[in-house]
Amino acid sequence: MPPALYALALAAFAIGSAEFIISGILPPLADDLAVSIPTAGLLVSAYAIGVAIGGPLLTLLTARIPPKTLIVTLLVVFALAQGLCALAPDYGLLLAARLLSSGAHGVFFGAGNVVVTRLVPFERRGAAYSLFISGITIANLLGLPGGTAIGNAWGWRMAFVAVGLLGAAAAVVLVFVLPATRDGEHRHSGFRAQLRALAHHQVLLSYLTITIVMVALLAFGTYQVPILLTVTGIDPAVVPLYLLLGGVGSVVGIYAGGRATDWRPMPALIAVLLLQALFAATMLWAVHDPVLMAVNAFLWGVTGFAFSTPLQARVLHAARAAPNLAASLVSTAFNIGIAGGALLGALLLNAGVSYAALPAVGIFCGLLAAGVAAFSWWLDGRTAAAG
Repeated sequence: MPPALYALALAAFAIGSAEFIISGILPPLADDLAVSIPTAGLLVSAYAIGVAIGGPLLTLLTARIPPKTLIVTLLVVFALAQGLCALAPDYGLLLAARLLSSGAHGVFFGAGNVVVTRLVPFERRGAAYSLFISGITIANLLGLPGGTAIGNAWGWRMAFVAVGLLGAAAAVVLVFVLPATRDGEHRHSGFRAQLRALAHHQVLLSYLTITIVMVALLAFGTYQVPILLTVTGIDPAVVPLYLLLGGVGSVVGIYAGGRATDWRPMPALIAVLLLQALFAATMLWAVHDPVLMAVNAFLWGVTGFAFSTPLQARVLHAARAAPNLAASLVSTAFNIGIAGGALLGALLLNAGVSYAALPAVGIFCGLLAAGVAAFSWWLDGRTAAAG
């Protein structure tokens, strides 16, 4: 694979780590900035909203900028935003720096997807794309627990410094190894033509399913560190190991989801969503026992990521006339769910709901998502019969 692909994967790792790093450093950050943990958790919602809304808008505004120039500039902005996060003296300035970072995040993955397809021959594009998005997977495996460990050892601000340095390193490498676009190669499709390609139940209901699942995952995941500390009774030094277990589960889940996509995607998807609801229910008991919590964290990670590949493949197949816009809106659906989940968790906590009860959100959302997926599958059969 070209060196540029590895640099893009490093950038994806840094940007993916930045989104969820707040979850791992929530207690010390909230204490240092004199805000409640639910209020600090809203930094996750704000970031996700920035990606979901700012990303597509900025993508349209930057469509004519050559990809190499755009990607390097985005990574420089991202690195500077992490520096501002590390230096922020109060909550408001930290929030503003996070929003700046989220805008760069939203545009980067759309531009990166386009560049990846141009770096390798057509027959190797699948492998190249997998390498690129592996940066996000590894961010979940290592970025969150790694950032938590750095925050525990040297303070929460150093976690942002580490992520920013990774983004800056990727930018420097890409200056030298990412080919510039040749004349006539940089084009963009008409927005209206792409929008028409999205008007399909497989696309729209897949977006809805993604959003519902992410609400369930983030209503719990945003506050998992305070849950481990105050409910499960885990020593702070051991918390990164629990986060790592969840990350290993996510890697297994992505692999399993890919195999399921090649097998029977819709039955497998519905089964995964029902298992999410089941493990959300068992989490209500597991949070009180360190051993059960370790097992449940791994299983929660597996089912929490196994749903992704079948749904994204379904979207891209149904909207194959508009792959770039469809892919960017997948990110929007994910981040709407991320924002909604973190916000819902904060609202529940502020309303007096205990940390231990937050997994109950996953029961409702898992069943609802399974119902939406089953309805979409039923529409497939109806459409096929009508055709």
